[in-house]
Amino acid sequence: MSELSVFRAPTIEAEIRVPGDKSMSHRAVLLSAISNGVCVVRGFLPSHDCQCTVNAMRNFGITIEQPEETTLIIHGQRGNLHPPSQAIDCGNSGTLMRLLCGLVATQPFESRLVGDGSLSSRPMRRVIEPLTQMGASIDALGANGAAPLVIRGARLRPIRYELPMASAQVKSAILFAALRASGKTTVVEPFPTRDHTERMMSYFLVQSQREKLGQGIAISLYGDQVPESRDFTVPGDISSAAFWLVAAAAQEDSDLLVRDIGLNKTRTGILSVLLRMGARVREVIADCDQREPRGEVRIQGGRLRGTIIAGDEVPNVVDEIPILAVAGALAHGKTVICDAKELRVKETDRLAAIATNLTAMGVEVVELDDGLEIYGGSPLLGARVKSYGDHRVAMAFAIAGMFARDQTVIQDTDCIATSYPGFPEQLQRFLAPDEKPPTLVINPAEALEKN
Repeated sequence: MSELSVFRAPTIEAEIRVPGDKSMSHRAVLLSAISNGVCVVRGFLPSHDCQCTVNAMRNFGITIEQPEETTLIIHGQRGNLHPPSQAIDCGNSGTLMRLLCGLVATQPFESRLVGDGSLSSRPMRRVIEPLTQMGASIDALGANGAAPLVIRGARLRPIRYELPMASAQVKSAILFAALRASGKTTVVEPFPTRDHTERMMSYFLVQSQREKLGQGIAISLYGDQVPESRDFTVPGDISSAAFWLVAAAAQEDSDLLVRDIGLNKTRTGILSVLLRMGARVREVIADCDQREPRGEVRIQGGRLRGTIIAGDEVPNVVDEIPILAVAGALAHGKTVICDAKELRVKETDRLAAIATNLTAMGVEVVELDDGLEIYGGSPLLGARVKSYGDHRVAMAFAIAGMFARDQTVIQDTDCIATSYPGFPEQLQRFLAPDEKPPTLVINPAEALEKN
């Protein structure tokens, strides 16, 4: 079990790039695999989560070459997968498991999806219900409707499904299933969530329709469509950049430029929040050729102030809540996060984890049923905190450690590799050379075993 030790950092003045977007990497692999020919995916995120997606499609009979760590050559089979010889291991990836539910529900064979302990505790009924309505048979063998999942595919029928809560993963699962259903399937979301699936399906020449309904959106898709094989380049992940954006925003006189980053408007909520908090932010969209806008973000730090994060803003910053909570601790005044109950069923109960760790670092926090009240402005204290096996919690508190007095140690940081391999090295480059850099410390007992 590894630990990340962090010391107070100097002012940030840098230009950086971050690894490829995790959400787009998953979807690029899945769409390429069911396309009508060969696709080259560049900028692929070689994280544990995304590599699980590659391995899953190989187990379904899809040939995938990986000549470089971030380049894939995927031989699409027109949506016709082969029965797997073993259970499909989704690792820690809820995105993969939920999207695969929709994809394999259309196949004429049985599939079994499994995951690690964390994934096996996360709710799957929300995706099982609409797919069952479409005619799939899905058994959840875990407690409370969780994995392992046994899926018996069928010829699906179209449905109109109103999401009871905003969820890009459930929406995407239904859309993947709809590709091989007969007729028109419509998904209605109460308010917009990240739209990578619709955008990328459109890029792969899948026809769909969008209609605004009050605050929400209805997405309709006719079945019996095969994605056209096309090459795709994945931009940098704004959710990964968010950690460095907050680090720069909270430091007066800092200046950070992040190049080649995805700027999909359903993912840039982090920039809106930081603007409200007093950071100086400039985003420049340079390219929309692949339906996904990309460009650069420059952020200059200053004195942050507390804010409120609530309502329809939450789905578009849901992955950034841990680091925004750290921003709230570094800001002056009260920051309120609410309508975020979904965070209790992520890789861990993120609300409880954030509250516990901030408290350990000397921050006054009130834990709400669906959020947090954070009273910022007091100096952070170095502490020994837990990641709880959650990559975003681990990285958020590494950033908190950059502002704390004395040393901060984040325990169990192996999980960072699920989304951001190379994070510890980038963190080290931001620390002053005359101070002790962050180091990955192997548990002494493990070190003895390795020797």
